[in-house]
Amino acid sequence: MNNSPKIPELFASLVFSEEVMKERLPKDVYESLMHTVEEGNEIDASIADVVAGAMKDWAIEHGATHFTHWFSPLAGVTAEKHDAFLTPIGHGRAIMEFSGKELIKGEPDASSFPTGGLRATFEARGYTAWDPASYAFIKDGSLYIPTAFCAYTGEALDTKTPLLRSMDAISREGLRIVRLFGDSEARRVTTTVGAEQEYFLIPEEDYRRRRDLYYCGRTLFGAPAVKGQEMEDHYFGALPTKVGEYMHELDLELWRLGISAKTKHNETAPAQHELAPVYNTTNIAVDNNLLMMECMKKLAPKHGMACLLAEKPFEGINGSGKHNNWSLGTDTGVNLLKPGKTPEKNKRFLLVLAAVIRAVDEYQDLLRISAATAGNDCRLGGNEAPPAIISVFLGDELDALVHAIIDGKETFKSDKKYMSLGIPSVPQIRKDNTDRNRTSPFAFTGNKFEFRMIGSSQNIALANTVLNTAVADSFKLFADELEAASDFDGAVDEIIKRTLTDHARILFSGNSYSKEWEDEAKRRGLSCHKTSPEAYAHFDDDKNAELFFRFGVMSKNELRSRREIFFESYRKIKNVEARTMLEMTVRDYIPAVSSYIGKLSSDLLAQVSVLPEIKTPGRREHIERLSTLLTSTYDAYYALAEAEDRAVAIPDTEEAAFFYKDIVIPRMDTLRTCVDTMETLTARDFWPVPTYGDMTFAI
Repeated sequence: MNNSPKIPELFASLVFSEEVMKERLPKDVYESLMHTVEEGNEIDASIADVVAGAMKDWAIEHGATHFTHWFSPLAGVTAEKHDAFLTPIGHGRAIMEFSGKELIKGEPDASSFPTGGLRATFEARGYTAWDPASYAFIKDGSLYIPTAFCAYTGEALDTKTPLLRSMDAISREGLRIVRLFGDSEARRVTTTVGAEQEYFLIPEEDYRRRRDLYYCGRTLFGAPAVKGQEMEDHYFGALPTKVGEYMHELDLELWRLGISAKTKHNETAPAQHELAPVYNTTNIAVDNNLLMMECMKKLAPKHGMACLLAEKPFEGINGSGKHNNWSLGTDTGVNLLKPGKTPEKNKRFLLVLAAVIRAVDEYQDLLRISAATAGNDCRLGGNEAPPAIISVFLGDELDALVHAIIDGKETFKSDKKYMSLGIPSVPQIRKDNTDRNRTSPFAFTGNKFEFRMIGSSQNIALANTVLNTAVADSFKLFADELEAASDFDGAVDEIIKRTLTDHARILFSGNSYSKEWEDEAKRRGLSCHKTSPEAYAHFDDDKNAELFFRFGVMSKNELRSRREIFFESYRKIKNVEARTMLEMTVRDYIPAVSSYIGKLSSDLLAQVSVLPEIKTPGRREHIERLSTLLTSTYDAYYALAEAEDRAVAIPDTEEAAFFYKDIVIPRMDTLRTCVDTMETLTARDFWPVPTYGDMTFAI
């Protein structure tokens, strides 16, 4: 008997979706709420009580007893405080209540979250404000209400508020563009996102035995396994049984929450996998990705595994990213990044393409910062992920078209090709107008751009805030010029050619992993910030600050606070990693290797005492080599401890972050080299933690 749930009925069954609202709300209330969502207008406060009542009744019917305002503070994780619907009314009785006021506004403690100086410890009041454009949902017996989070002063303390502002900015300026091309029906221009999520699964018991994993999310020590990914046999391979069962339950959980998990497969590295959803409106896609990561980690122990979302959990094999597939369209269903059959004649597409290319070139520093974290520094630039240099890949056909426009060629012939596999029963396949370039950080992939730099553990809100605002800036510049033009078609052609010519330096179709590209990028004048602190220092450059101010996305104080938090977060992460390395070295590795040396020496002495004439050069050499490494480990340990003490004493967060980058991290690397080498020379029974081979091949 098939007990599998019916997926269409299961999907979004725990979401207070548009369909549920239409069914449960009075028609005028429903239409007012949809007007707010679809056009971005201010919500009518008079309907809040009605919406709250319907939301509460629906939630209770689905087993909820509490509600929470769910938000994304600047700590990089989500936050929630749960309140019961229960309200005592005296005489030992109670009722279930939820008011419009409770729906619209909550009051968490603002000083307990990272504020970058926006709030002092004694200035604690903050507010959460309902985001009606993101659907409420039920999880673990609570009604979750997606909200924005701000200080008592009204300044944003979260990632959602600037994102929503950027969505309004690109809609406002994008509408000007589509109106100029004769579209009078569209009411909003919206960005959509599909975030592919990479992750690792390892045995939970191994995870628990490694303090670096459960303190830092990644291994700080570990010699390479004898087999890694060199056989190329894991990618798209058959799913291990336990992994398949986990993925199936994860799909069901996500579908209940209205998250359209679509594609799942093994990734390149052993124990690495990927989950990709269908596109959604950007603010919902961001919320969904945060929920997806939470569900991944929460569900894994049920299957005896731990889910690792760190960008580089294991040295020597591929790390994990989060490919942010970004597109642009109208609320009437028109994709503004779709080239069509004849892209050379599609002036609107070419103008939008030029707007994106200009945005990426003008604000490459901001895009780099949006993918800059301590964890992602371990991944970017290796032969597995885009380098720290921003560039745009268009594919052969569009690249040829762009250069034809730049060169002033009046004719361009699209070269649509078909492939035949030489098998009569297999039909010909039409080739896409672009190949894929997995080394490019920002690649056009048919009707969207794929921003590949974001790290797997990151919140994608900042990257999309930057993209939206930067493209809005291009749209405003173009619209201002076109609205004043007497010859519209001529002005469009001139803007496209001028923009593509001025920003052609950002276009690159070759191997972005190569040293030659790094040298070429420098010649072109592109920025290259290899580490996060180098990138963070440019967040509030005048040009970047003016962009956010111009569109009301971030104020001066909001910008400054985030810059401070970037450095502070980097500092704290590296502080925890250094302290973890020191603890593991002195409490795990040094005792283990000392014991092993003692055992080898004892065995050698016992043999020599019985057979004095025995030759033991190999054994003596092994003991001497381990003893030398142990001495080097002690030296590296004390050098790191000294640097860590100096780092902690630095009061300025930016100075401290650079000190970690320049002084502490190289000493961490030296200590790791010593310990990893000792691992290769120490008997398995003596090694105190699971090895790379244990963790990545056990499942």
